[in-house]
Amino acid sequence: MDAVMEPFDAVDFGPWPTAAPGPDRLLALSDRMSPLEVGTAMAVLSNYNDGSEDPDGPDTDACVRIRSLLNADPVIAPGGILLQDTASGATSGPGCCFGLENWRDWLGLMSGEDLWLGHDTAVRVEHRDALVRLWPEGGPPARTPIELPLADLPGLLQTVHDKLTGFLALAGDWASRSAPASAPALVAKLGADLGIGVA
Repeated sequence: MDAVMEPFDAVDFGPWPTAAPGPDRLLALSDRMSPLEVGTAMAVLSNYNDGSEDPDGPDTDACVRIRSLLNADPVIAPGGILLQDTASGATSGPGCCFGLENWRDWLGLMSGEDLWLGHDTAVRVEHRDALVRLWPEGGPPARTPIELPLADLPGLLQTVHDKLTGFLALAGDWASRSAPASAPALVAKLGADLGIGVA
């Protein structure tokens, strides 16, 4: 289970260096990201939360873009949770409009709630006592389900939280180089708005 961001908003980004998108078009967030990958994540956040008509316009100053990000209410991010069954290789990823900020919604499975993963994901959730099946592509007979024991879910989500905490630390390091005066406020803002700051 990984927290991922969709890096399409960082393509051809000019204000600071970014990494090229990976083949799966998802960027996993963790403390193992390269500086260019952190730059990509920050570019996505900057563009995705920019309310101006032309986010790639003449304003290329990193400090100004970070201050603009601090004014977003709240910061949201395209992405969410990527779940992969290591035995079968089946995956379930976030859909359109789910948002990384909603990653804690997965906890609702513990109390029997349905899980909405956004538009166009075509994932059906089936509760089976102590097990949840996620059917990619809408359900049987199309594919093999991902079987998720509910007893494993808190640990998996703690791992996601740990990875997001690591990303937040790297984002703070990045901001201290790119916009030093705004770095502490940026870390606090991302921690609160993306649900990272609390265990």
